[in-house]
Amino acid sequence: MNQETIIKAAVCRKFDSPLVVEELLLTPPADDEVQVKLSACAICHSDITYMNGGWGGDLPIVFGHEAAGVVTAAGIYTGIKPGARVLATLLRSCGSCVSCSQGIPAQCEKEFPSITRLRDKHGDAVAVGLKTAAFAEEVVVHYSQIAPIPEELPFDEASLLSCGVITGWGAVTNTAQVSPGSTVAVVGCGGVGLNCLQAAAQSGASVIVALDLSPEKLALADVFGATHAIDAADSEALTKAQAIVGGRGFDYVFMAAGSARAVEQAAELVGRVGALVLAGMPPNGDLAKMNTTTLANNSQRVLGSKMGGARLGVDIPKLINLYNQKRLKLRELIGNHYSLENINDAIADAKKGGALRNVIMFNN
Repeated sequence: MNQETIIKAAVCRKFDSPLVVEELLLTPPADDEVQVKLSACAICHSDITYMNGGWGGDLPIVFGHEAAGVVTAAGIYTGIKPGARVLATLLRSCGSCVSCSQGIPAQCEKEFPSITRLRDKHGDAVAVGLKTAAFAEEVVVHYSQIAPIPEELPFDEASLLSCGVITGWGAVTNTAQVSPGSTVAVVGCGGVGLNCLQAAAQSGASVIVALDLSPEKLALADVFGATHAIDAADSEALTKAQAIVGGRGFDYVFMAAGSARAVEQAAELVGRVGALVLAGMPPNGDLAKMNTTTLANNSQRVLGSKMGGARLGVDIPKLINLYNQKRLKLRELIGNHYSLENINDAIADAKKGGALRNVIMFNN
């Protein structure tokens, strides 16, 4: 386990610039880490926000965090054996802090050492983006960041479970705990929003309204469970949405876009004793205004939802079970497949605002 591995990775050396595919050295896993040879990695808009410099970070860096592949090596404390099919996520947890003890590992409070296992040909360190660095042929991650997947689940579909699916589905089922008969609005129908829609439908919501600027996304909303679709660019969009529920507002409004303006729009749709659930993450410093009097007077709630409050050991088996029952759409979330060498084309396509995930496939 002392042998370094030469891998290809897409490196971000300058924010808001194309990635550079180059060979890196990957150091073997420590006792609590796992090395995974990747077969697929989906491109999430969080990666794009980071690449554009929206959340800062050290350079050079490798992004990518929605991934799946096969374990090639594992530390002695992991209990994981080489050959296991797994997905890899950005969720890292210690299992013993207050948040982990309360069953909220997505809010783990431990400060893990900032150690990279990547070096370039000059011997310089390359940072690990989003705790994963999965725009690469192989990754080394903490054992808490992986979850087993069955043989029958294709790697490209499995990769989506690592972020987009658990973020949207978890926002509905874990964070909001939407009950049957509830009214739901989803603002932003990209990868996260579509999964909010299908989770709301599974939860028995009576009304599910999708709002987005993209006609393509609104057309897909119906496939994923929306009962109504509204163009968010329409000056009467909020009025039309409110009319669907008799003007009383929605029980749950999910903000699944990456802008403060979307947060403000979503807040105006929340009804009495309703909840605004923030599943999308705008860039740092992107501030939203809300009428705090309305929040207080109507007993409304604002709920943050990082990665859908996911518990990998609980939620991934649930999602796989739904998939096996043909109640969870995964294949339908995939747009196109690309090679690592063509990752910049995949990113450019994703930036156009399509609803579907582009997936990088590796020759592993």
